[in-house]
Amino acid sequence: MGVSVSVLASGSRGNSTMISSSRTRILVDAGISCRETVKRLRATGDDPRTLSAIVITHEHADHVYGLAVLAKKFRVPIFMTDSTHHAWARGHRDDAGELPQLARLEVFSAGKRFQVGDIEITPFTIPHDAVDPVGMTFRADGIKVGIATDLGYMPPNVCHELRGCDVLVIESNHDLEMLRVGPYPWSVKQRVGSPTGHLSNEKLAKFLCTEYDGNASYLVLAHLSELNNHPEIARGTAEKALGPRQTLLQNRVMMARQSEPMEAIQL
Repeated sequence: MGVSVSVLASGSRGNSTMISSSRTRILVDAGISCRETVKRLRATGDDPRTLSAIVITHEHADHVYGLAVLAKKFRVPIFMTDSTHHAWARGHRDDAGELPQLARLEVFSAGKRFQVGDIEITPFTIPHDAVDPVGMTFRADGIKVGIATDLGYMPPNVCHELRGCDVLVIESNHDLEMLRVGPYPWSVKQRVGSPTGHLSNEKLAKFLCTEYDGNASYLVLAHLSELNNHPEIARGTAEKALGPRQTLLQNRVMMARQSEPMEAIQL
């Protein structure tokens, strides 16, 4: 079967991606409801009953909204850092103040590789205003997939970890001018544009021009703001930065969407 990447949802209203190898299926983040996750998995040809694990990048609601119900329904291992787990649990106390329990919690640390089935996962620290946020790379069957969203800039460690990816899912959250004149309160604009906020089209373009190795067959632009960006602006900025490196066989730019799953990438 090789490796498959399916971005089920991407944006401020929920994020979730399925990464599959010949015998392992990992859901990265659970930011949409259990019902919607199941619906979108089936729409992309995946059987949710074959999930091997759920891996969480950080505790913000748009990455964990459906986690508790998914964990209970499918009883798969849930991987997250210890700090992320504690932050998630504190935010999901019941009416009696009791912390939620994950029956099959597995804890990992940024910078330390771990294995789920035949997929090797390398989590790495990213600059975002969460307690212990991570990006990740996934290796299986000779293929490397990178996911880096929810980061305010591209520090050297992130650029290093993303080298050699065959598929790169990366944030292109906002256009600077659209954010500047947009409807957000000034405090939110400052947060989004800060070094621990979200990656702008322009910051992504700088990465593509200066640090990106040009290796990926597919470049997926993710976590686009619905109010402060437009898919064609994000695409155009990325394609201009890629220049002659974008060919029929390499650096094909695709757009992850909020309201429907993206067509699965098969490698």
